[in-house]
Amino acid sequence: MFVSCLLLFSSWKKRRWSHLPPGPPPIPFLGNMLQVDVKDLIPSLRKLSETYGPMYTFHLGSRPCIVLSGYQALKEALIDKAEVFSGRGDFPAVQMWSNGNGIVYGTGERWRQLRRFAITTFKNFGMGKRSIEERIKEEAQILVAELRKTNGQPFDPTFFLSCAGSNIICTLVFGDRFEYTDHQFLTLMGLINSNWKLMSSTWGQLLFTFPKIMRHVPGPHRQIYKNYLKLAEFVGERLRLNKETLDPNNPRDFIDCFLIKLEQEKNNPDTHFTEETMSKTTVNLFFAGTETVSSTLKYGLRILLRHPEVEEKLHEEIDRVIGPNRSPCMEDRARMPYTDAVIHEIQRFADIVPMGVPHTVTRDIEFRGYHIPKDMNIIPLLCTSQFDPSQFKNPNTFDPGHFLDKNGRFKKNDAFMAFSAGKRVCLGEGLAVMELFIFLTSILQSFNLKPLMDSRDIDITPESSGLGNIPRPYQFCLLPR
Repeated sequence: MFVSCLLLFSSWKKRRWSHLPPGPPPIPFLGNMLQVDVKDLIPSLRKLSETYGPMYTFHLGSRPCIVLSGYQALKEALIDKAEVFSGRGDFPAVQMWSNGNGIVYGTGERWRQLRRFAITTFKNFGMGKRSIEERIKEEAQILVAELRKTNGQPFDPTFFLSCAGSNIICTLVFGDRFEYTDHQFLTLMGLINSNWKLMSSTWGQLLFTFPKIMRHVPGPHRQIYKNYLKLAEFVGERLRLNKETLDPNNPRDFIDCFLIKLEQEKNNPDTHFTEETMSKTTVNLFFAGTETVSSTLKYGLRILLRHPEVEEKLHEEIDRVIGPNRSPCMEDRARMPYTDAVIHEIQRFADIVPMGVPHTVTRDIEFRGYHIPKDMNIIPLLCTSQFDPSQFKNPNTFDPGHFLDKNGRFKKNDAFMAFSAGKRVCLGEGLAVMELFIFLTSILQSFNLKPLMDSRDIDITPESSGLGNIPRPYQFCLLPR
């Protein structure tokens, strides 16, 4: 009887999803999870694309998803059909806290209004302009001063890089920075770092696959929700302080601007601007603005330890263009094509967010010969664009030449999707580019990197690959130049 039920269920599923692209045959309730390595879900999905092509159906438990692989398929969906593919898909690790609210995990008209509001507000506070550049330059010098205190001894850079990156988003969102010794700041860094690792762990992958079951299963994945509540508590306290000292004619930060918007919309019953939305959005920005830049820098320094010949060329260009006595600035970037290429290649090779965040289609669509129904989950494997052999000569090798022409000038590549693409492209792209350039050049202007082992023995593959590619923990020494 039980076997008969399973067969009937399987037959029903086949009929129901017969219009979708082919993929590995699912098992009832488990979907395709026995056909992949849950510890390395992203590499497993990439491997399946070799068999089923750039567009295939994959069942996360009982949920069918469309996996997109390779530059061409991703471009056609995220860029050419950007509006239709702009919905936000399932990401249970965060959505059980956000409930579809906030700027990263929201969808529909709420998301559009929040995104427009955030972009306008950050532009007014200088994102992409000289005012925020000066703030980044100041933080870079504080970072260098903290790094000098290591006195050439072995250390792990995670803490310092997280503090520096987080302080930039803190300046925009909260109006000020924190000292690296601030107890509350250290607690926040710990919460963010913990969630980033948990969401990329095996437990995080199981939660992504079986959310209804895993919510009731004991394990470290349950700490994700608790950590988000603690982050929200901190943001709630900042909202309270801003309310008490708000001057509507002189907004100090993103929170002030949101509070002013709340007052303007208070008589609008259909408004998307509420205190809950403000809290969720602020946590989204704080989390994203802290972890992605610091993880990229951490991965980047490890890659340079593995490739001392690249570090040597960076030192030469920094010394020639900037010299030893003034702070790097964004105007230097146009005259530093090799440095620009190395930073792009670090982002490509490190591939910090290999699948982005899942999408959905906002309406029924015929795409590549298949009918995709509204709200179908889409998994865009951004990593397969960044490692597409048709777009990069040596995709599995760290090679700054991927972004240089034959004359040594910087060369763009449309397959570079480190910030995603289309309507859901990272709204902090301009800020992140500025941080990566100024922080990295400031560090290399002041220090030589010294590994603790033969550079040829340094492993630059990720420790784990889930929401993010987590760089392996490491220590090294900084020697003053």
